Amino acid sequence: MYCSVAQARTAGCTGSDPEVTAWITAAMERITAYTQQAFEPTVMAVVADVAPGGLVLLPRRVRTVTTVTPVCDGYERPSLPSSAYRVTSSDVLGQVDAVHLAWGGWDDLIAGAESWNGGWHALFEGWGAEQVRIEGEFGYAYVPPTVVQATALLAAHVQAQAAPSDADAARDPRLDVDDEGNNVHIEDESATETVVVSAAASTGSTQVDALLAPYLNSGATVLGGV
Repeated sequence: MYCSVAQARTAGCTGSDPEVTAWITAAMERITAYTQQAFEPTVMAVVADVAPGGLVLLPRRVRTVTTVTPVCDGYERPSLPSSAYRVTSSDVLGQVDAVHLAWGGWDDLIAGAESWNGGWHALFEGWGAEQVRIEGEFGYAYVPPTVVQATALLAAHVQAQAAPSDADAARDPRLDVDDEGNNVHIEDESATETVVVSAAASTGSTQVDALLAPYLNSGATVLGGV
């Protein structure tokens, strides 16, 4: 988890340990959607575009890559051996998170990628692969302190949103709260303007948004296994 139960309690979260853990999990989901980052080592799959020159930029910090599979017209080709690519990670200062396909390399043991047949470049061009599916481990080695604080604050914030206080009810006339803190007001939805906001536009807390601003990743790469 991005923060401990004790840290969430200090930030204002209440309830039993399983209940607080659930609020932390909800906060982590919002943070993932907002930042598009993984703040602890996470096994996942990424489908990314292949740029000219064989560069594949990855949307999250890469730790290890286990398989790289070309995708052609929605269909996957055989996975590539490790000799067909190299991996760089932003864990190393000055590097970017990327897989570099060996356009200039070859492997005489792989049909279509032989040195006399044009190597990897000729094989990739023959396939017409514009994307690759990359499986491996992504994320930070440890949760940054700012993210720990943001998670604890957001867990308390999400809990407070789910159970409006008496003060909230008095401040907002649209809320009718019963003895257990549940909103029981019935409102005519036809008279209410609906505003559609992207799920990743905010965590729901401007304070948490500000804390997470340095970690925002706007990449639109498709992710799986999160």
